[in-house]
Amino acid sequence: MAESERAKMAAGQWYTCLDDELEALRATTRDAVFEHNCLPPRQRGNLGPSLKALLGKAGEGARIEAPFHCAYGFNIFLGDGVFLNAGCTILDTASVRIGRGTLLGPHVQIYCAEHHKEASGRQAGLEIGRPVEIGANAWIGGGAIILGGVSIGEGAIVGAGAVVTRDVPDNTTAVGNPARAVRRS
Repeated sequence: MAESERAKMAAGQWYTCLDDELEALRATTRDAVFEHNCLPPRQRGNLGPSLKALLGKAGEGARIEAPFHCAYGFNIFLGDGVFLNAGCTILDTASVRIGRGTLLGPHVQIYCAEHHKEASGRQAGLEIGRPVEIGANAWIGGGAIILGGVSIGEGAIVGAGAVVTRDVPDNTTAVGNPARAVRRS
C-alpha cells in the first residue's frame, strides 16, 4: 500500500500538499485559528480552547496573541512562558519547537515548507517540510522570517526584520537579510 501524503510529510519526504487528508487537517486548523482570533481576549485567555487542543504542546503560561495563523498546529510545540505577539504565522509542515521563555515579536513568520525547484513540481503541489527549533529564552524581533531547517540557540537574539536562512548559535545576535551574527553575549 502506498504511503499517505501525511506520512510522507511527517517523515520529511517530498509530498503533495494537494491531498484530501491534508486539506481536511488544514480545514480543522482554520476553524481553531478562527475561534482563537475571534474570541474576546478575556474569554480566549492565553490560547483559544480549540487551538490549545490542536497544538503539539502548549507549556504552562504559553500565550499567542491574535491574530495568529498556522497550517496544521499539531507540529507546534511551545515551552513554558513562550509568547507570540500579534500577527505571527507558522507554516508548520514540520516540527516547530520553541523553548521556554522565548519571545516572538509581532508578525514573526516561520516557514517550514520548501517548494519544489521545478515549475512542474510546484504545479503538482510538491513540497518538503524542514523543522525549526528555537532554544529557551531567545528573542525574535518583529517581522523576522525564519526559514525551515534552521536552529536558533538558547538566549539568541534575532533582530527585527531579519531573514534567518542558517543556524544562529546560543547567545548570539543575528541581524539583516540574510541574517548574520553580529555579536555573542
